Amino acid sequence: MLNRLADYHMHTVRCGHAAGTMEEYVEAAIARGLGEIGFSEHVPMYWLPEEQRDPTAAMSMAELEEYVSDVVRIRERYPEIPIRLGLEADFIPGHEEALARLLERYPWDYVIGSVHFLGDWNFDHPGLVHRYAEWDIGELYDRFFALERMAAESGLFDILAHIDLIKKFGHRPGKDLSEAYAALAETIARSGAAVELSTAGLRKPVGEPYPAPALLQACCDRGVPLVISSDAHAPGEVGWGFEQARELALRTGFTHTLRFEGRRRRAEPLE
Repeated sequence: MLNRLADYHMHTVRCGHAAGTMEEYVEAAIARGLGEIGFSEHVPMYWLPEEQRDPTAAMSMAELEEYVSDVVRIRERYPEIPIRLGLEADFIPGHEEALARLLERYPWDYVIGSVHFLGDWNFDHPGLVHRYAEWDIGELYDRFFALERMAAESGLFDILAHIDLIKKFGHRPGKDLSEAYAALAETIARSGAAVELSTAGLRKPVGEPYPAPALLQACCDRGVPLVISSDAHAPGEVGWGFEQARELALRTGFTHTLRFEGRRRRAEPLE
């Protein structure tokens, strides 16, 4: 049973690249035996003018209020499982104040921070994979990890998602990453944010969880707290691979995961 695990990384059709109703996500979580869930829709693209925002990448600003209302509604419909209100918020350097103002408007239970953009390039987008060829992959990883460290240092986030997402399509640098992993783990530890062990990477071309085992170990060694997430974009992905993720977390040395409510946290044993 997964009753000690929460899946806080679930999307809705509002993001433009997910499927299924919110009810289907909740019912999938109940069927899998999860103890708690949270929706965390992609933040509107607050850093761009309205006409430049991509409706297939995130909900619109006009939908934000409706999204919050829908989570409250679904929470009331399913009292048998705690349902939290979350948001996955892109970290865009230079726009921290705008994001902070947006976050202040709603009673989030947690905010997930993520890095999907290098300048104007959404490197996570399958339709833009060709742009990896424009980069030295070692330099690309350096740029990405620098942004991840900045996201941690911003203090805006409770959880940091898929902290090595840059590997999604299987691009690997020809150099050892142990120093980069140590630097990122140390920055996250100082920030107090939790790190996400995401099973989504197993469903992607890279075929590996986020983060890589060595980076996960670096976080554990420095006392970074953990959540386990699916990054579900369809009901069948809710809680997907969680038994394997729990086993990996225990082997790595983690003993607890976190639960969130009102941006306050508490620890729950993994076993």
